[in-house]
Amino acid sequence: MSYRYLALVDVDHQRKADPPGMAAALLEHGMRECLSRGPLRVFVSHDTPFVVLPGSGIAIGHVFPRTSSADGPEVDQIRELRSASQLRTQILESMWGEYVLFQPDDAGDSSAAVTRDPSGGVPCIYSLRNGYGFVTSSISLAMRLGLYRKQVDWDVIAHLLTYPNLKTSRTALANICELLPGTSLRVQRTHIVTDQVWSPWTFVAPGQRHTNLSDAAAEIRRTVSKVVRTWGDVDASILMELSGGLDSSIVAGCLQATHSRLVCGNVVTPVPGGDERHYAAQIAHLLGVGLHSWHLDPDIACADIVPHVDATTPRTGILQHAVAEVMQSASRLHGTSSFYLGAGGDTVFGLLTNAVPAADAIRERGLLKGAATIGDLSALHQCTMWKATRLTLRKMVQPPKLPCPPNRIFLNPAMDPVAADDHPWFEVPEGAFLGDRERIFDLASNHLFRDMVFRGDDSWIRMPLLSQPVVEACLRVPTWLSVRGGRNRAVARAAFADMLPPDIIGRRSKGTFIGYLGALFRRNRMQIHDTLLSGALHDQGLIDPKAITRFCMAELPPRDESFLRLLTFVMAENWIRRQG
Repeated sequence: MSYRYLALVDVDHQRKADPPGMAAALLEHGMRECLSRGPLRVFVSHDTPFVVLPGSGIAIGHVFPRTSSADGPEVDQIRELRSASQLRTQILESMWGEYVLFQPDDAGDSSAAVTRDPSGGVPCIYSLRNGYGFVTSSISLAMRLGLYRKQVDWDVIAHLLTYPNLKTSRTALANICELLPGTSLRVQRTHIVTDQVWSPWTFVAPGQRHTNLSDAAAEIRRTVSKVVRTWGDVDASILMELSGGLDSSIVAGCLQATHSRLVCGNVVTPVPGGDERHYAAQIAHLLGVGLHSWHLDPDIACADIVPHVDATTPRTGILQHAVAEVMQSASRLHGTSSFYLGAGGDTVFGLLTNAVPAADAIRERGLLKGAATIGDLSALHQCTMWKATRLTLRKMVQPPKLPCPPNRIFLNPAMDPVAADDHPWFEVPEGAFLGDRERIFDLASNHLFRDMVFRGDDSWIRMPLLSQPVVEACLRVPTWLSVRGGRNRAVARAAFADMLPPDIIGRRSKGTFIGYLGALFRRNRMQIHDTLLSGALHDQGLIDPKAITRFCMAELPPRDESFLRLLTFVMAENWIRRQG
């Protein structure tokens, strides 16, 4: 029940008809035509929702009004406007959800526009060459229809290994691009243009920001509650993945107001550090259901993991694979149709681990009030005021943090340096605060969750904290408010203080899977070593075999997390080997 669609785009009209038998082949694959207008023919699966827009165009996915409490889309709230761009703007400002818009563009009948909503909830990849191509949620569907044949883009693989947390429009498949969230693709007879139609910088601008904790907390409480309730009323049965942390607990707490059947689950690692059942059980009790716990497999063969057929870039790691295996089994056992996660909450709610909140406070509110935030930082990090002051001043005089610094550990030192691709959110407006820079840079990497998390083709995956209204509401919270009282994510904690158990609201610790991943590495180290030194990454000259050998042959030092890099390399190797 994942979103599934394919659009054929014939801008030049040089191919008057689609490839022979294409419509019949799409029908055989369970696809029906829902739009034929200008250069566009759009097909969707029978279980993929869509909305016909006034005038022309279609929105594939779920679309909800911002101001109504209705359970579903209300197209009547979308006025018929003269231009496609005006209609897109209206939807972005008055609606929200998970959707991709297909419209004839303002340039005329031989043009088309495709827009992806800011949450990125509906996959959107495309290949447009010589005036003809496709836009789809599924590369495997395009391959089965003969529209594409896989070929690895080695430049992107080198970029991925150097900047593993940076998501851009390039995929690791040649001639396949991804339309980034909040971006519009305009296809015209002579050229293709991508425009940024939504920007997080809009919501940190002067006049948008909250000035006190109570107003900020009220907006976050109202927004998160409505978003979760809206999704909960769409989905009949939900498997809530409780990590025991604040973010998933907030999502779960808001599900009290829905009529969905709830199942609560928590994963447990076979090594210390990953047992969060004490906290997760409190949330399950709050919801009036039992807590189911499932143990992760300690015997995964890291080099034998098969990636999903629609993965256009190697993102799903060993941990995500292990959790997916457990959760899919649990969903089948309990008969649930949707998975709910608290993914992205740390960044959305403003978890910053350095001194930028105090630097922002001094710049925005002056030295006296900034000193109070330095006190908050001192309490948060349990350090002296002198140290907190020194770190704040250092932040204020140092050059701003790079959007995404390179990681060259275990890469071939003889390899040419790889420059970071651009991302539209990295264009920083003049006068931006340091904290806003850093959290928006981090927000860009949040979209990786959509690539990393897979729960099977027959279930929906909901990440409510990445929804457009929640992100916008949280961006309005200055970073100095997020550490008020010496607590991280202070506004989110205040917003839900009367809903969640005190143990959850007040906890400072977080569960970790590092011990589990370290155990997997130790058990698989020779298999990992042999796989990498006999694989495609080695043949392409991307990795440093001597450094990898030294590391794999030595004892793993305490608290050394370099092994995570090799697990990332194995993830890439697994994906590459299955693209032939």
